Amino acid sequence: MNMDLLHDITFYILYGAAALAAFVIVERGIFFSFNLRQAKRLETVLRHQTQHVDELPGEVTRRKSLPLEMVRQLFEQKRGLATHKDLEDLSESIYIATRSKLMHGLWILETVVTAAPLLGLLGTILGIIDTFKALAVAGVSDPGEVSRGIGTALYATALGIAIALMGMVFHNYFQDRIERITDHLKILLLRAGMGTSFQAEHDEGVAPARYQPA
Repeated sequence: MNMDLLHDITFYILYGAAALAAFVIVERGIFFSFNLRQAKRLETVLRHQTQHVDELPGEVTRRKSLPLEMVRQLFEQKRGLATHKDLEDLSESIYIATRSKLMHGLWILETVVTAAPLLGLLGTILGIIDTFKALAVAGVSDPGEVSRGIGTALYATALGIAIALMGMVFHNYFQDRIERITDHLKILLLRAGMGTSFQAEHDEGVAPARYQPA
């Protein structure tokens, strides 16, 4: 078995993992930044009298965003609801679906954080095995060559740890972004639910009550 080839393949996998992690970091960074900004802007203009996204200012509806789509779904689906409980269930289902979209792609970072050090260690082991095989064939004629071979092998571990650290830092940062965005999403759902009239109250001939969050 060619240990040198396996050692090189391990390095290629590590470089690929680093490139993939960098792509996810850039994509999720832009995604979270945009949606957090849009959620804050939408929160400032959403009033309890608002019952359709067309009533919102054009600057917050011009570009599609996760918070805007969430509010749009609630406005469209809350019509004809019978009780407050139906509205709460609808809001919770929309919130869960929206939160799952925020988590999209983060499993890649988690995988890289876990796998990169192990791949680095594997590369180091393969490199050391290859070095000792060369020594067994040629003998110890130059200690510098031995040190250089082991140093190259250890580079794989250092690279794997560096990739894992980078992924861990950004993964924790994104978790904080998610918590901040979800806080704003909850506020938006509460505000979008205000002013809802319920069908059961109409059927009973009672003046329609307006939903007000506790």
